[in-house]
Amino acid sequence: MTPEKFREVIESLGQTPVVLASVFQELSQADLELKDSEEFSALENICHLRDLEIEGYGERIVRILEEDNPFLADFDGARLAIERDYNNQDAKAALAAFNDARSRNLSLLKKLNPEQIMREAILEGVGVINLEKLIEMMVEHDEGHVQELMTISRRSQRRSETGMV
Repeated sequence: MTPEKFREVIESLGQTPVVLASVFQELSQADLELKDSEEFSALENICHLRDLEIEGYGERIVRILEEDNPFLADFDGARLAIERDYNNQDAKAALAAFNDARSRNLSLLKKLNPEQIMREAILEGVGVINLEKLIEMMVEHDEGHVQELMTISRRSQRRSETGMV
């Protein structure tokens, strides 16, 4: 990854909290909890992102930097959503915790040198990855959840416009 591309990726990761805050301002508590399908509700999305940022990405980044070839366990977000009853948690607290964790992770990532970015680990279900790949996975994961939240927001707006609450 070129230094320019690395800066773009870090900038993208830094924009996710801004986008999430914007989407969440538009949703009522009922909209946050509403599930139209088997996908996560908006609230479940943010709780998932929070927990993955803290227990998944945060821990993985540190372990890759501190250990030689660590084995990184998979993160079962669907299981945690049920076990932790995401849909009954506080959205503002979850968003704040995600923002704090993302800020800490970005602060660490911004300090990395090219050698550190190439450090490797074994990610369960994926295989050998390096920190660069993990960072790319973070961006892809963010993009998927942002799209899902935008879809939820559009549905909410359509329901409001048509009087369906």
